[in-house]
Amino acid sequence: MSGPLHRGSGKRLLEAHHGAAARTAGGPHERTAPPATAPARERGGRPMTLCPTRRADPGAFVVRSAPAAPTAAVLLLHGGRADGPEPPPALNLPALRMRPFAAAVSRAVRGRDVLIAEVRYRHRGWNGESADAARDAESALVRLREQAGPVPVVLVGHSMGGRAALAAAGDPAVRGVVALAPWCPTDEPVDHLGGRRLYLLHDESDRVTSARASWDFVRRARAAGADAAGIPMPTGGHAMLRGAHLWHRRAAELTAALLSHG
Repeated sequence: MSGPLHRGSGKRLLEAHHGAAARTAGGPHERTAPPATAPARERGGRPMTLCPTRRADPGAFVVRSAPAAPTAAVLLLHGGRADGPEPPPALNLPALRMRPFAAAVSRAVRGRDVLIAEVRYRHRGWNGESADAARDAESALVRLREQAGPVPVVLVGHSMGGRAALAAAGDPAVRGVVALAPWCPTDEPVDHLGGRRLYLLHDESDRVTSARASWDFVRRARAAGADAAGIPMPTGGHAMLRGAHLWHRRAAELTAALLSHG
């Protein structure tokens, strides 16, 4: 795959343009909204529990929807900063940007007993060797296993969250990763990804993280034994606003396919 190299800023990874993301989620398609509180029904009329937002503990997750007895799970990981030891703000715009993805995944797996949750971080940034977002993703996987048992999991992450998802994908519960405009440093480890299915989606006009670096990560992950694919997106930039409905739909379809894969 070829195209211009757009290097990441190295200091800010996600939050540019997220005010617009929180307001519109890419226009009229799937506007961000608070989680539903009215009961929903799965295909066939079976009731499905839609959980109001509830925080477990720092570094765990917020459940968006859950059946009574999950047989699989999807964890969503939002973006952040290269450096930020402070907690995420109360109005967490990168987290809000993932709400339409959660809704799209929920529709794509309707009729299946899939828990959908969003990882919450203790810190706003990756913070060098601390790799705080990756540690939080690992903690969320442990907490999920305690709550739902050893169910297969798909990780869906944007920017820093994509990096965290790929870093945590060595957990035996993880079936695959959908990484959206991920932050993929050139020296990022890949040896733990053998046997995992990975989809990295990137608009080559992204000027915050590098699509070229994503394609290089795909090549290295394949060499380590992963079933990895790089998927160029025609528009969207880093915040995935232009053509947002395409990003939502494609991420949801790939997530559902990963859950269907034995």
